[in-house]
Amino acid sequence: MTTFVLDASVAVKWAMPLAREPLTDESLRLFKRYTDGEFDLTVPDVFWAEVCNVLWKGARRGRWSRNDAEVTAADFRTRDFVTVSSLVLLPEALRIAFAYDRAVYDCLYVALAVQARTDLITADERLANALAAYLPVKWLGSF
Repeated sequence: MTTFVLDASVAVKWAMPLAREPLTDESLRLFKRYTDGEFDLTVPDVFWAEVCNVLWKGARRGRWSRNDAEVTAADFRTRDFVTVSSLVLLPEALRIAFAYDRAVYDCLYVALAVQARTDLITADERLANALAAYLPVKWLGSF
């Protein structure tokens, strides 16, 4: 079965669809395909902190309730995404960060895609535009 690397930018959109962020519909279609068993998803361990940070910020800013954020975080923990340690990915992530002038956090996802020989699916259009010609990065809007 095919496995893709899931960026937190995509996961948050399907987690809080009522926020109506750009690409929400695309993220929900991807989620349905995942839950239908079309493919598996893998993430670097930083994914979990990034998702929860967005949930916390959204609740703090009144975009959704604290309870909604906590329920969503609990639901995410039930997903069986294979999670890879950032320590394993850091050498490649740092190389990519230096080569393409991107944040190491983002490059952890890219490094995982390189290591797993698959694609990273991201809603970060700037990241996709900067790297898609060179590395396995796919923008959610064109996936």
